[in-house]
Amino acid sequence: MNYICTPLTRQKLIVSAICAATVASAHAADGTNDRADQAAPAVAASSASAQRPTELPTVTVTATRRNESAQKVPIALTVVSGAEMERAGNNTVQSLVTAVPELTFKPSLSSKDTTLTIRGVGTNSTSPGVEPSVSTVIDGVVYARPGQATLDLLDVDHVEVLRGPQGTLFGKNATAGVINIVTRDPAKQPTGYVDTQFYQGGEQRVRAGVEGTLLPGLLTGSFTALYGRYDGNVKNVYNGEEINGYNHKGFRSKFVFTPSSNVKATVIADYMYAHDSYAAGVIGKATNPIYAAALSPVVPSLQNREVNYPYGPSVEDTNWGVSAQVDWKLGGGYTLSSISAYRQWLNRQRTDEAWVPQVYQQIPSSNDRGDLGFTQLSQELRLASPKGGFFDYVAGVYALHTQDNEHYNRAVTTCKNSTSASIVSGLTPCYPGSSTLTHTTGDAEFGTLTNSFAAYGEGTFHLSERLRAITGLRVTHDEVGYDFERTSTSAAAVSGINPSFASSGWTSANGLSGRAGLEFDLTRDVMLYAMYSHGYKGPAFNVFFNMQQRDTPALRPEESNSYEIGAKMQTPDHRYTANIALYDTHYQNYQANYYDTVAGQVVTRLINAGTVSTRGVELDLGARPLRGLSLTGGLAFTDAHIDEFNCPVGAQASCNVNGKTLPFSPTFKANISADYRHPLPIGPELELYANYFWQSRVQYDLAQSPNTIQGAYGILNASVALNFDNGWRVALIGKNLLDKSYVSVMATGSGYVTIGVPRDADRYFGIQLRKDFF
Repeated sequence: MNYICTPLTRQKLIVSAICAATVASAHAADGTNDRADQAAPAVAASSASAQRPTELPTVTVTATRRNESAQKVPIALTVVSGAEMERAGNNTVQSLVTAVPELTFKPSLSSKDTTLTIRGVGTNSTSPGVEPSVSTVIDGVVYARPGQATLDLLDVDHVEVLRGPQGTLFGKNATAGVINIVTRDPAKQPTGYVDTQFYQGGEQRVRAGVEGTLLPGLLTGSFTALYGRYDGNVKNVYNGEEINGYNHKGFRSKFVFTPSSNVKATVIADYMYAHDSYAAGVIGKATNPIYAAALSPVVPSLQNREVNYPYGPSVEDTNWGVSAQVDWKLGGGYTLSSISAYRQWLNRQRTDEAWVPQVYQQIPSSNDRGDLGFTQLSQELRLASPKGGFFDYVAGVYALHTQDNEHYNRAVTTCKNSTSASIVSGLTPCYPGSSTLTHTTGDAEFGTLTNSFAAYGEGTFHLSERLRAITGLRVTHDEVGYDFERTSTSAAAVSGINPSFASSGWTSANGLSGRAGLEFDLTRDVMLYAMYSHGYKGPAFNVFFNMQQRDTPALRPEESNSYEIGAKMQTPDHRYTANIALYDTHYQNYQANYYDTVAGQVVTRLINAGTVSTRGVELDLGARPLRGLSLTGGLAFTDAHIDEFNCPVGAQASCNVNGKTLPFSPTFKANISADYRHPLPIGPELELYANYFWQSRVQYDLAQSPNTIQGAYGILNASVALNFDNGWRVALIGKNLLDKSYVSVMATGSGYVTIGVPRDADRYFGIQLRKDFF
């Protein structure tokens, strides 16, 4: 089958998507998820012997907080298996953007400022007083901050990307969607592996794991460790070193205790350390000629791979936690589950803010130091009823406590009265002895505390064999408080540092999340659904280094109303699937960052930006047209825009953005993956894999700067591997084979535009050697 997408009006696109889905479902049959790994038995609910080689495997997900077939769940979702992620060389949440068209990722100088968006909606903020709109959940534990989940993933069984508000079952910080990550349970048979990968640029990845039975009939366990390093793809001309790389190491262990057939206890412990050198100050454009001269010998361009750092960037993350889940099978088919978790996250960042090594009379020099300590403690109790009757349900209570403590220091050197000769007109260097240099230091100590309590329930009424009604409600009580104190050695504002200031605040709110809808089996092979969802995200505070009096009022809770209709379909021979979803979602009091100028420096201000909307069409396809060949693909049309913008008090930047697109929201995104396996006559199995990802132009700035637009681009990745019967695997991996240069983020500054240079901004190759022990 060939699918061609050309620019259409919204109405034509919707009609075209519906027609494509109808054609693909003409022979409708039992549902399986179209995006699951086509060869991964770890996520297959049915046994391998029950499926023919050309069938798509049935995939079980936990999107409704109980195990169900993905094709029977009335939620727009994408499933990516751990095996598929490994074949694609993806080992982080942010790498999923190449497999899930509805998902985008915004990198930042530090992991604590990164953002995930779904359908164009996400919370981008440096403030610790706000939660994300896209929730990340790993083995039932909600990660309260997105930076906790940006490190390497281990032992992934599959990842479920749930689109649209999911607050009923997954909590208040899921107004845009959920990344639900499920890891593998340990196998009973003793197994192990060692996986090594080497890439151009000095990149190395090593993983090793063991699993098996520790106490027969009672206890199984697994332990996996990793080490990874990468020099980087950006050169620091100041000292000749490569940056924009990483150094990671960590482990994950999982133990499953089954004292009886009715009790299962799972204990998980994980640890990850990362030392990255993210090059946030790569200059893509110089909007001021004076600044362009100061950058020499660095030449600004979107293909720039150089910086001039006197100190060099450094970001360290230490992320660890423990969790325990106990599932009791009670009488009558009921299951009671308890999930207890504690997590700690430490973050340290060291950065240059001016991006130039020399102090000039027109350009001050500054560098930042920040330290963060974050802890969270959560407890959930959940009761699941038996299925098969007129009414089945899932109900529970949830409590979350978080505490954040930060210290941030900024040192700024400004210059006046230089006697040095100008390099170019209007650019005068400042040297000690020939200039009046002023050194200003600002120190800020701040912290936040949150408490959240919720009770929820969702049930399904089986009105007939083919018609079901779903209804759910979550009641949440939030408490958020902060303390802030900044001291400055200057009584007046200088570039990037406001005068001394202290403040504290406390707020609380009650909120409702819920959904109601219908699902109908048109045939045993085609399921239709219609769903209304209401999302809620609690109040927030804009707590950041340059906080001032205007930032002290609490932000109002963010709420959303979403309407979605969809169909999930499969052919009778289980070889083709087609899922389609149409949605329309409106957000009130949208919590977003707004670029503004404070003390002569561009900063981001967290505000209630007003009302925004996102609507669109999503099409997911899967096929096994030939024995050994699996195809998956997706297409997303997203119209995410600002309806009415609330211009913040004292704003210096333009607020004329009504009707403009939301940042990080391309109108079109698409991907297609192909996986072919064939036994060779000489013995090993040949495996060919390719993935192509494409997106249309995207605006990176809420203020709609014309200098922060990334043009359309496509990335092709591929690999060829030999799998031997003795457990050896040898693979050649190619990334960005078309050598398409692109940027992952753009941000405006005073006279310049910085860009993010992703790992695959240029073509590179690698090899994999893996040995499995049985």
